[in-house]
Amino acid sequence: MATGTETNAILLVGAADRELSARLGEELTDFNIRTTGIDDQSALSVRVTDAADELVGGLSGWTWGGCAAVDQLWVHTEHRRQGWGSRMLRAAEDEARRRGCTRMVASSLTFQAPAFYRQHGYVETGRTEGLPGGHAGVHFWKPLDDSAGEPRVRAVVLVDLNEESQQSALRTLLARHGGRLDQRLRTWDSRTEVHHLSFTSPERYAAYRAELVNAEISVRALEVDEVRIRRVR
Repeated sequence: MATGTETNAILLVGAADRELSARLGEELTDFNIRTTGIDDQSALSVRVTDAADELVGGLSGWTWGGCAAVDQLWVHTEHRRQGWGSRMLRAAEDEARRRGCTRMVASSLTFQAPAFYRQHGYVETGRTEGLPGGHAGVHFWKPLDDSAGEPRVRAVVLVDLNEESQQSALRTLLARHGGRLDQRLRTWDSRTEVHHLSFTSPERYAAYRAELVNAEISVRALEVDEVRIRRVR
């Protein structure tokens, strides 16, 4: 195996490489598990076929650490406008809840199905601009837990991305006090992130704030009634 000090390593650039993709998936999964201690990562799929076993549509994604994701969702042109997309998405959400997930994420290009996700309760959290043809990637988030509609204390925290120890401590405290990271947005300078947090009670939020002070973690926090993300042209 080549190391960083060897000069005979070979770099190859090519097209699809299934063997490489499989190996990268294995290595990254192993790294993720060792780093987080969460080992429940699993693939998620929904398949729809007709009487002739032809593919009507499908959904693929994953679940891990209480989060579910939709990577791909497709319906055959002959079967669109028949509700299959909605049924597959709901089936994926139900399976994600069964696996203990409390939130779900998805992305869609602007010419694909952003309106579809909004109709199903997904909230836009950001965009990747400058894709070919003047389009953009739209990123969505949706809560899946039953408490999503209950009143929650919401807060916005500005996190310094240069302080890894601070980020780790914030994640630990958030879990300890029953808080939830609902949304995160990178600021324009890529040095900080805005974290939208929520807590099940004012007491839990107060305890979280108090421990931040006791641990001498310097962050800027603001309690808010509601956070809305609006694209600025």
